[in-house]
Amino acid sequence: MPELPEVETLRGDLSKEVVGKKVKACAVTNGRAVRRHKNAKAFRDLIEGRTLKSVDRLGKYLLIGLDDGNTLVIHLGMSGQLHRAKTPKTPKIKHTHVTFTFTQGGELWFVDPRTFGELFVSVVPSAEDQAATHVAESVVNPEARALRRRIPELAELGCDPVESMLTWEQFGFFLHRKQVQLKAFLMDQHMVCGIGNVYSDEIMFAAGLRYDRLTSSLSTTEVRRLYRATVEILAEAIKHRGSSLADEQYRDLEGKTGNYSQFHEVYDRAGLACRRCRNTITKVKWKDRTTYLCEHCQI
Repeated sequence: MPELPEVETLRGDLSKEVVGKKVKACAVTNGRAVRRHKNAKAFRDLIEGRTLKSVDRLGKYLLIGLDDGNTLVIHLGMSGQLHRAKTPKTPKIKHTHVTFTFTQGGELWFVDPRTFGELFVSVVPSAEDQAATHVAESVVNPEARALRRRIPELAELGCDPVESMLTWEQFGFFLHRKQVQLKAFLMDQHMVCGIGNVYSDEIMFAAGLRYDRLTSSLSTTEVRRLYRATVEILAEAIKHRGSSLADEQYRDLEGKTGNYSQFHEVYDRAGLACRRCRNTITKVKWKDRTTYLCEHCQI
């Protein structure tokens, strides 16, 4: 599943490619992609004729602001991709479920082989209908706070470690709200949004912490180390345009793979030597997921 760095890479690409474009037509060939709407026509009616004004991100959600104040929300799910085609004559990629054709030329495709991803338009609610957010106001910037209140699906998201620019003390506040295993905390979208299986493993290795450590057991020094690892790993992954794994299902707007997987220290490196201590990277099962770690470096 694309995680925060991959979605942030797409956000940057979309900001350059589609902001200011007007949607001439929208074709939906698989209704599951827009399943929150009554039917494909209901989705199209909210999109056609609209100009794309902005592109934001919160966690793993892409948020495209429309000129009528509504927001097109995109979640890539397990295998979703977005592709920019320069001309409508470009042959469609297999599993292209939604096509946006722009008046200025070119198209944007939503491709999703496993169909867990989705697109929906969140209509601006009245003031009294705006969702309340559980995230501490002090750790959310005004723009993100407004998005959470306006879009119900985002109201329960936790802090975004890139968007919110947390201090380590604020990060520690979230860390100690629940007594759970460390990997569960990192992957709980209600606590920290945007991190999944890949980056949680990389962050925990960088911090020297095991996946099954209880959050309550972390010392102040370990909290600071985890905070620093979270910020640095995500920043580096964004710099290298995300991670494309062996299946290469994640690709950017131009269809190129991300480069950060070559810098993975533990993820998908079972049986290989740890680059830090030369012991063997191991693979364990954790809540039906595969977790990678160095038993020597992580305590």
